[in-house]
Amino acid sequence: MHYRLILCSCLLLTSISLQSHAEAIEVVTEDSLYAYQRDDKVVGPGIRIAEETLKSAQLTDYSLSLYPWARAYEKALHEPNVLIFPLDRTPAREQLFKWVGEIHRVASRLYKLRDNKDIAVNNLEEAKQYSIGVVRNDAKQIYLQQRGFTRLVISANNHDNFQKLLNRQIQLLPMPENTARLMSKDAQVDFTSLEEVYTLDEQPHRVHLAFSLSTPDEVVAKAQRAFEQLKASGEVARIMNEQR
Repeated sequence: MHYRLILCSCLLLTSISLQSHAEAIEVVTEDSLYAYQRDDKVVGPGIRIAEETLKSAQLTDYSLSLYPWARAYEKALHEPNVLIFPLDRTPAREQLFKWVGEIHRVASRLYKLRDNKDIAVNNLEEAKQYSIGVVRNDAKQIYLQQRGFTRLVISANNHDNFQKLLNRQIQLLPMPENTARLMSKDAQVDFTSLEEVYTLDEQPHRVHLAFSLSTPDEVVAKAQRAFEQLKASGEVARIMNEQR
C-alpha cells in the first residue's frame, strides 16, 4: 500500500509537470516589418518563422497576438510561455529572456524630411540637438538614452512615430531602410521625401525570437533546435528576403 501511494504520487507529479510544460504558448509582437494584420489575420515574415519553428518543435498549441510594443515587452518580461519578436538582443536584455535565435540583422539610420534643410548630422553628438521619435521600451530608446539623448519623443508604435515625422512633430526618426520604405508605402508617401542623415552602425539590430524567462527549459530547447535546423536550411533568410 505504501509503495502504491508513492507510485501514484510520482505519477501525479509527472502528470502535473507535463501539463505545465504543455501550456499554450502566446506569440507576441508589434505591427512592423516582421508582423502585421491582413484580412483579420496576423501575418508577416516573423510570424512565418515563429510558426514554422514551433510546428517543427511540435509545440503546436500557440496563439498569435499583435500588441503595442510596450505591452508585448511587458508580457514577455513577466508571464510564462511567451514567445516575443522582433527583440533586439542587447547586453541589458541578455539575462531577461531565453533566446531562441537571430532572424535578422540590420542597421538603423536617422531619417529626416528631405525638405527640412535646417537639419545636418555629421556624428551622433550633433543629433542630440534634434527631437527624435522612439518606441517605448524599444532598444533604440534605451541606446539613445544611455548616450545622453534628452529630446526623445516616445510613442506606442512605429506608425505613430512616422506620422509625427510627416507632421513635423519630430525632426528625426531612427529605423532601418526597409522599415522606412514600408512606412512610406503604408502612409502613401514617396520614400524619396525622406533623407538619411546618419547611420547607427555602432548599434546594429540583432533581431531575435526569445521566450520569457519563466518558460520551461524543455520548451525553449525544443524551439532552439527547431530554429537552428530552419536557419541552417536557408529558410529563415529566404523568408526574410521575400517582399511584403
